[in-house]
Amino acid sequence: MTKIEVQPGIMEIALYQGGQSTVEGVSDIVKLSSNENPYGAGDAAKEAYRKSGLNLHRYPNTDHADLRNAIAEVHNLSAEQIICGVGSDEILHFIAQCFAGPGDEIIYTEHGFSMYPILVHGCGATPVVVPERERVVDVDAILAACTDKTKIVFIANPGNPTGTMVGGNEVARLADGLPDGCLLVHDGAYTEFVEGYDGGAGLVDARDNVIMTRTFSKIYGLGGLRVGWGYAPKELIDVLNRVRGPFNLSNMQLSVAEAAVRDTAFVERCRKDNAKMRAWLAEALAELGVPSDTSCANFILARFASEEEASACDEFLKKQGIIVRKVAGYGLPNCLRITVGDEAGCRRVAHAVKSFKEQAA
Repeated sequence: MTKIEVQPGIMEIALYQGGQSTVEGVSDIVKLSSNENPYGAGDAAKEAYRKSGLNLHRYPNTDHADLRNAIAEVHNLSAEQIICGVGSDEILHFIAQCFAGPGDEIIYTEHGFSMYPILVHGCGATPVVVPERERVVDVDAILAACTDKTKIVFIANPGNPTGTMVGGNEVARLADGLPDGCLLVHDGAYTEFVEGYDGGAGLVDARDNVIMTRTFSKIYGLGGLRVGWGYAPKELIDVLNRVRGPFNLSNMQLSVAEAAVRDTAFVERCRKDNAKMRAWLAEALAELGVPSDTSCANFILARFASEEEASACDEFLKKQGIIVRKVAGYGLPNCLRITVGDEAGCRRVAHAVKSFKEQAA
């Protein structure tokens, strides 16, 4: 049989591992492993979902105009500069596919989102992993790593799984310091959890080398629907649309996401509740000897004394029906990423960690 040749980089990809959802033998589960909204989707999104089943036989619009216009209206952006995709992941795939390839380099940071190496290998480029400074993106380290082969820099801001954030002035300095022909991709999946933050939109408006991505999977509670979007100079959006499938989003995805983005009251309520419980959970864990950096997202990166203690606590929590996320694969073996749940969920986590500590003493 003729040997089928695989494109360069594909076999270097490690399969993405999603957050665990079940524990064998345990029925009363609190899932805090995937940074989902504990309150689900808003009422407007749910109603749009119910109505969307009436037109299953119709193809969706190819230009996503209604959703793009809604996003533009809510965020005061230009609809012509918006592209929609199957989660922000698809937008990131488009970017890597269009702007990098064999012989090029793509930079991401050591604790960056685990999709980044998949994107790099998928387009045949060379990954360049840059260290962070105390789990925060280090602009100077990124700029020092740039070469004439650097085509893309990915940063998540706020970061996942760190929850930390770099300020707008530092991100602007990064964008301004990149080599000619290099794009800064500002991955803003957790933007909505930061009060008054534009997610990098201002950077896009002021420069020609920045692309911002966002998602409906987090604060909007639509992780199961898979809708994301990107904002960039019109010339770059035109390039990305050339590789986008004409029907990449269904009527259901489009209508529900439009309803969700217009439901600003639900978003504001979730932001405030998350901030309140995030602060409470961080303090409660710190009092138990489990510190965390100030999180700007909807999770806490809990730091334990060792990898052994983190793993033991993870197993203890599972037995209590609490599923969190081990992040050794992100270079953080002594940490557990814990989604901020509702009040009952957060109290349950704190009580379980306290019991674990007392048992280990």
